[in-house]
Order: sequence, then structure tokens, then C-alpha cells
Amino acid sequence: MFHPSCRLVKNIAIKGLLAYHRGRASNESNSRLLTRKTFFSPIVSFSASRTASLSSCTGHKNIFIMGLPGSGKTTVGNILGSKLGHPVIDLDDHILKKEWNMTAGEKLSEIGWEQFVEEEGKALSSFSASGSIVLLTESSPMHSAAMHHVKQNGIVIYLDVNPEVIIKRLSGGRGNRIVGRGSGVSLREILRCRRKIYNKWCDARVLCDSGDSAEEVAANVLKAVKRCEDTESEVFVSTRNKFLPEDGSVSERKFFSDVLVEGLAPDGGLYVPQGGLSELPPREWVRLVDLPYSERAQILLEKCIHPADVPAPELYSMVKKAYADNFACPRIAPVRHLVHNQYVQELFHGPTASFRDFSLLLLPQLLAYCTSNLCNHLLLGATSGDTGSAALNGFSRLPEAEKRRSAVLVFFPEAGVSPVQRLQMTGFREGNLKAVGVQSDLAFCQQAVRQMLGDPKLTGHLAVECGAVLTAADSVNWAQLLPQVIFHASAYLDLVSQGTVAFGEPVDVCIPAGDFGNILSAVYAKQMGIPIRKFICASHQSGVLTKFMRTGEYDLRDRQLLPSSSPATEVLKPSSLERYLFHISDGDWQLVRGLFSQFERERYFKVPRALLKRMHQDCLAGWCSEEECLAAISAVHSATGYILDTRAAAAKVVADRLQDRTCPVIISSTVHPAKFAPAVLKALKFQDVAEDPFDQLNLLSSLGSLPPMHADLKSLRDPRRHKVCDANVSDLVEEVETVVRDSFLKVT
Repeated sequence: MFHPSCRLVKNIAIKGLLAYHRGRASNESNSRLLTRKTFFSPIVSFSASRTASLSSCTGHKNIFIMGLPGSGKTTVGNILGSKLGHPVIDLDDHILKKEWNMTAGEKLSEIGWEQFVEEEGKALSSFSASGSIVLLTESSPMHSAAMHHVKQNGIVIYLDVNPEVIIKRLSGGRGNRIVGRGSGVSLREILRCRRKIYNKWCDARVLCDSGDSAEEVAANVLKAVKRCEDTESEVFVSTRNKFLPEDGSVSERKFFSDVLVEGLAPDGGLYVPQGGLSELPPREWVRLVDLPYSERAQILLEKCIHPADVPAPELYSMVKKAYADNFACPRIAPVRHLVHNQYVQELFHGPTASFRDFSLLLLPQLLAYCTSNLCNHLLLGATSGDTGSAALNGFSRLPEAEKRRSAVLVFFPEAGVSPVQRLQMTGFREGNLKAVGVQSDLAFCQQAVRQMLGDPKLTGHLAVECGAVLTAADSVNWAQLLPQVIFHASAYLDLVSQGTVAFGEPVDVCIPAGDFGNILSAVYAKQMGIPIRKFICASHQSGVLTKFMRTGEYDLRDRQLLPSSSPATEVLKPSSLERYLFHISDGDWQLVRGLFSQFERERYFKVPRALLKRMHQDCLAGWCSEEECLAAISAVHSATGYILDTRAAAAKVVADRLQDRTCPVIISSTVHPAKFAPAVLKALKFQDVAEDPFDQLNLLSSLGSLPPMHADLKSLRDPRRHKVCDANVSDLVEEVETVVRDSFLKVT
């Protein structure tokens, strides 16, 4: 339990450093001094209960409607004006036409599109109105200065209509009048480019399709406006405490930016969104089917992160940086048919060849944005290999200014990672990026990290004396978990796109157990509307989670993690299991707190029978032996020429045993097989394999099998000496203090 004065020191220090910055002043690019409450000035006023009727809506700010030609801006804008009692201003007809004494089409023909954009931008920059519905032209967002002016005077709503629908609506030559469309440029290409520009400026997006009525679109616009205005919504709670003051005050409410920075809740629990993630209607999911991965990610993350924490344009920039050029496969997370009704989702095309890249290419950017420029942060994690290298890599890609106030320290079990994983982690040469081996198992590393994150004396000292805040790098951090929800949703959308299923038809997923975060992410994807029927949890050797999922007993008394060829297919203390129990118990934090308090005392707990029954409704669990895992690799390679990694092989064995083949099953391949080259080569019957990991990688590459060798693995550096600590928490604390001192207290 925290001593109150220690917690006060921690909270004062962190609040002083962060000032709980959510959002950024539009006229001060480096300012993070605005809170959620002031991010948007009132446009539409809502009661404290947020149930106000439209008749009570007031406001002096504008609502700007932006979209492609043919998106329905005029019709929707008129409906909004009627509902809200606001005047409707059509920029084209009411402003430009009067100023130019000619239509926009005539002006475009007279001066050409480049000068047209400039003239339109000047007119928009001097535009002044309040409390109005303003219909922007399709080319308004092409002028940056004008759009900065627009965003200072209201909220910009993007009517995001399927481009194929727009093309149909612009048939008969109407598409020829689009600003910027030159000869030889297809309408589809110009619409694709225009959508990128709109993503840079929208405050909120409303997905639209041909089946939506104008009234439905207008209603969704009002919902989007309300969400932006309601900056005290979308709070987070701890799995062990409601964590909201009884008097309804907002001072202790936790938002996305708070939990991103804090990582672990003060009561030792994990943060979750109150009420879970919002469900998308089927029509919105269908809109995502034909979109590339990065656009799916952008739209879904907008649904999960309030714009007062990270505005949509900032999120767009982050997603683009994370996924545009960092993945070897342009499809980012492709789904490949394996055998029969089994499909494999390849999650290893990122720079460190594991699924952790999806989160840890985004998290550093999110953390840099959501903290003050005056605040240093140390990302602290325990890893079985993948999280460590992905975290180190992700932070190494930050701009230099952000890297100077960031540091990463990961602890890994010295004997519990593969040679390639060790090479990846210890290959970083920058002083503020460090991996330390520990002479113990992953469970000890995890417990030590949670202890440090929850120690008010340590965190308070680092905050006050060093200006540094500790946050979690692994699945303890909600921002680590969220991007994984996206790739599970994307896998299902890929099957829809390929014609394997129609949207709404069920699939099963079979996922290596790990720390349970990947399975939990699929559970959240189902909560958002992806029709996953069964979650199949696959363990390798130890079977602790298999027993728990079958009996409800979580028992680590006298239990050790059995070594296998696939580290992290299962961990003894999966951190995300706590979130799952909170979810499946409908947020019963008292039950969750009791279970994990008992576990901390006894290394054992048992869930109530009613809860176990709920778990069995959609969860299956199984484990496989080492021999079965290697045999699966060999059999699949012989039949298809495809090499499964050891974790995916374990999942396939379990899927073969438990899945009824009445629907497709998606197997998560979370790492490239080359990361466990010795086991894979053994499975493929190679004898006398060299111990040198570089020779092993070259041998695998020479096979010419699928998936192709990962380029970043082939370019690994020679091993370097790294620090190894004894299994003593005080030694790990010393490493934390050393990294903070070396990274942030250097005398120049």
C-alpha cells in the first residue's frame, strides 16, 4: 500500500511535469499547455449528463463541413442548419461567387488550378462568421494557411465517402471540374490524393456510404461534434478500483494521455476504458474492407483515442510514420491461406520481425506528443525478447529532439531468449537505449518492473530530482495493447476482401498465449464488432493457461516454466489476464482485486463458477508438446513449402485439436521463423547446425521457402557485451537510476 505522502509527492511531481497535457494549442506548435477541457471552445453545448436535446444546443463557433465533391455536403449542411437553428454558409455560392463575380468553374478556367487555390485561400483566410454551418469547397483544404484559420474558428468535420461511390456520383463529366485534375490524371487518383489532404485537417471523421440517408449522416455529424465537445468522456478506470471520485469531480479522472504516461495504475491494477471500446455498426466495418492497413488503423484509432488527447491530424501523421515505410510487406499484416480452413496472419514484417512492432512504432510518438517538452520519460519493460527489441527500435526512430528526452530500459531473462532476440536487443549502441540480462526468468523481471513502476518513493525521486517519469513498455501499458486490436480486425477484413467470408459470418482465432495480451486484443476487436466466434489459446509445454481456462484455477505453487524452443509462447504470469477477467466479469473490480491480492499472497486463485462458465462460452485452450510443435513445422513445410514459426506451429497443433472446421480459423504468426532458427532447422531435419546465429540465418535464407528471409534480421550486427544482473530488485533499481542519470543529467 502506498503511503499517502509518497503518493502525493509522486502526483505533484508528475502533474507538475506533465500538467496533464491533452491537446496542443493551435497557434503555438510547441505548446502543450491546454487541457482536454479547453481543447475545443464550445460549438454545441450539452448538459452535464450529456443528454441535452437539440433544442438546447447553443454556441458561437462554426461547424465546417469538408469532403470530396459529391459527398453530400450541401444536403447534410442544410439539415444541420435546420436542426441547430444555425445559418448555413456555402463558401462557393455565398462567398467566392460574390467576391469574384463569377462561378468557381469560370474562375478555374480563367486562372488555372494553382492560382485558383491561392485566390480561394486568400478569400477563406479573411472569412469571418460565428455559430454557422460552413460548407467548404473540395479544394479548400489544399491551402494550409486558410485551413489554419478555419481550425481556429470552429471544428472541421470530414464526410468520408467511399471513393467508388463518389466516382459513380460524378459520372457524366462532373469529375472533370475537380480542382487540380490535369490531363492524364484519373479521377480515382485525384480522389486518393485529396483524401490524404483531408486527413491532415479534419477534427472528426464521419464515415458515409451509398446506403446512408442524408438525415443519418447529419445525425452522425452531430455525434462527432458532441464527442469533440464532451472532453470529459472516455475515461479510464483501474481493474482493481473504480478510481473515480464519488463527488463526480474530474480532477482524478484518467484519460488516454494519462494512462499512456502512467502505464500502471497507482493501486497496482491495469487501466482499461470505462465501458470498453465502442462498437462500430456493420456499415462502417464494410467501409474499411477495401482500405489499406494504414487507413484502417487510422480510422479505428480515431474511434479509440479521444481527439482531445491526440487530434486526428496528429494521429494521421503518427500512423503514417509507423506503417508507411517500416514494413517489408506493403500489406503490413497480410493473411495467407495455410491448409484447409486455416489461415495465418503474418505479423512479422516490421523492423524487428515481431508483432510488437505494431505497437512500438506508435507508442514512442504518442508518448512524445502527450508529455511536456520539459518532461523526460524512461520506458521500462520486462521482455522475453520481442517487446525489448521493438521498444528499442521504436524509440531509436524518434526525431533527435524527442530522443534527447527519452530513454528505454528493458530487462530480459538471460537464458530465456533466442540468440537472434539477444542480438537484436544488445545491438543498440545509443546510450539512452539499453537492454540488461537478468539471471532469472521472465516472471521475476515482470514483477520487478511492476514493483518499480508502483514504487512512489522511486518514481517521486526520479520525477523531482531528475525530471523523469517512468512508464511501462509492455502490455501493462494500454497504448501497447490498442494497436493489436487493429491487426485482429484487419485480419477479418482481409478475409472479407478475399471473399472467404461475407461480413457478419463468424471466424475463430487461434493465438499463442504469451502474456495473454494478443488474445485480449482479439476480445476487444470482437467488442468493437468483429464477429469472432471462439478464441483459442495455444500454450507450448507448460500449459498453465490451458489449465486455468479449463478449470478456473490459476496455480503457480511449485510451478516452473518449462524450457521450449518457443520462448514467450506462454509466460507464467501473463499481465493481460487481469484485464480479461475485468472484461469477462463486466468490470467487477472488487472480484479482480480480490483474485490478484490472493495470488500475490498464495500464487493461486480460482474464479467463481459463474465466471468460468462465461469464459467457456467463447474461449478454448490447449497446449502442445515440443515434439508436436516441431512435427507441425515439418508437416506444413512438406505440404505447402511454408515455414511456420514455433509459436504459430504450437497454435496450429492446438487448432487442429480443438477447432471444429465449421468456419475459418485465423492463426496468429507473431514472429518471423528465423528468430527461432535452431528449432526451425531442427524441425526441417537439418543435422549438425552451426551454433553461430548468422550461419543459421544464412542457411534458412538459402532454402528459398516462404516467408522470405527478413531483411532486417540478415543485417544484424555482431554481438556486443551487455550487462547481466543477479535476480535482485535493488540491482535493477540501480540500473534504472544509472540510465536516468546518464540520459538526462549529463553536463554539457
